[in-house]
Amino acid sequence: MTGTRQARREAPARATLDKASDENFPVAPFFLPRAWRDDLMAVYGYARLVDDIGDGDLAPGGADARHLGVDPAQADDRLAMLDAFEADLRRVFAADDEPRHPLLHALQPTVRRRSLTPEPFLGLIEANRQDQLVGRYKTYDELLAYCELSANPVGRLVLQITGTVSPERVRRSDAVCTALQIVEHLQDVAEDLGRDRIYLPAEDMRRFHVTEADLAARTGSAAVRSLLAYEAERARQLLNEGTSLVGSVHGRLRLLLAGFVGGGRAALTAIEAAGHDVLPGPPKPAKAQLLREVGAVLRRARREG
Repeated sequence: MTGTRQARREAPARATLDKASDENFPVAPFFLPRAWRDDLMAVYGYARLVDDIGDGDLAPGGADARHLGVDPAQADDRLAMLDAFEADLRRVFAADDEPRHPLLHALQPTVRRRSLTPEPFLGLIEANRQDQLVGRYKTYDELLAYCELSANPVGRLVLQITGTVSPERVRRSDAVCTALQIVEHLQDVAEDLGRDRIYLPAEDMRRFHVTEADLAARTGSAAVRSLLAYEAERARQLLNEGTSLVGSVHGRLRLLLAGFVGGGRAALTAIEAAGHDVLPGPPKPAKAQLLREVGAVLRRARREG
């Protein structure tokens, strides 16, 4: 394969990985060991790609579909793409097969080096299948069950890659990952509604007298902002459980996990600074705010440790 053809083949994969800079938290910061960074980026590439399939945000041109053996004319069939993606994922774990998509090909060494199992990866696919079939959540518990598929597997993979798995750390990690997923939902209320999805529990919307029409407005009413403040506080309480997770590890891993928790806290601070009015667009934290929140998490973890 010529250099030009290779670059063209890998361009969609690079575009997917480049989205790491848009996340609320650092995905694989420079201070981590190179092996960790490589493995975390491999997992991020997988997670980002499966979300892009589920959201219909794939790069134009049909390259991802061709890699997965799907006719590019059918690339808009998200369930078919997810089925093909799962089939390629299973090649990652096969002893005598090679995945076709570049991002899954890059994941295979990580899976083998870290002895990862298929379950967390399959959970992320199932979450995106659910997104195609379920656009509303009646209760907070239903939303938490969705986060168990859509978010929690990522934190468990981080613990596996860094060799720090324990039942208590998994429990705390799940709380943090669920919180980060909820924060993202709060930032993206308008965008999600454009996809005919609402991640605000219907029982809470009724409690605060918020209708779907209210969420479609250009700015949030007092009722919408009260609802967002309520959900934000729930997310903050979950993030607080992450302090002991941060304090339970040491060195550069402690800083990484503080980045996850601090990133969520900084995003919540940005939402609060916007008066909990997320409808004009997702409030994003400034870098200085992120650094302050990470420092606060580290100080609290040391005190409680």
